[in-house]
Amino acid sequence: MARLLLLSNSTNPGDSYLNHAKKWISSFTTGSVKTIAFIPWAGVTISYKDYCYKVRTALEPLGFRIVSVHEVPGPAALIMDSDAIAVGGGNTFKLLAMLQEKKLLDLIRKEVVAGKPYLGWSAGSNVASPTIKTTNDMPIIQPASFSALNLVPFQINPHYLDSHPDSHMGETREQRLLEFCEENPDVYAAGLREGSALHIEDLKIELLGPKPVRIFRKDTPVREIEPGDSLSFLL
Repeated sequence: MARLLLLSNSTNPGDSYLNHAKKWISSFTTGSVKTIAFIPWAGVTISYKDYCYKVRTALEPLGFRIVSVHEVPGPAALIMDSDAIAVGGGNTFKLLAMLQEKKLLDLIRKEVVAGKPYLGWSAGSNVASPTIKTTNDMPIIQPASFSALNLVPFQINPHYLDSHPDSHMGETREQRLLEFCEENPDVYAAGLREGSALHIEDLKIELLGPKPVRIFRKDTPVREIEPGDSLSFLL
């Protein structure tokens, strides 16, 4: 039974790295997780070593041991031997290309479907979707396909923004997601605002944080789902 904690972002304004999510992460792992396999491949302008250090600084005080896939000769063995998997944010195209290159998509999906907890933020949440078609990122690298982990049956758009900057004449985030729905009529897309997360466990889905999630689907009015309201239709 899949267990997922999918964060929109890693850092809230004026806060330290992953601090807003620490209580969710502690509750999500429920003391059963000791070693977390960390995947830093979305990092582009940060070294994997520095990225891993940030994650260790944030999460190891909670009682975890963080081991990055770049530190071991066999990433697949680390993922199988770990108690949980964490996938960090950055560029979603780079992340997916690396997961494909290392042939880890099927393995991660198998491990998570069997019950291994999956923690993702930003790009790490986006790749939990069926595809990365709702990423905000620039395609700086070309993956073999857009198909991702397919751990949830709907698309996530992390860092969802309502605002439209003054003098900006381009499309809003909402318009972009409506375009996705026009071309993918049978798929829901969830605009996950910063400071929010989706907790999925035992075929139940819960919105964490103070902000509503914005839901898109072709030929369906866009709607806001508040924390505490049912999101079961997404599953």
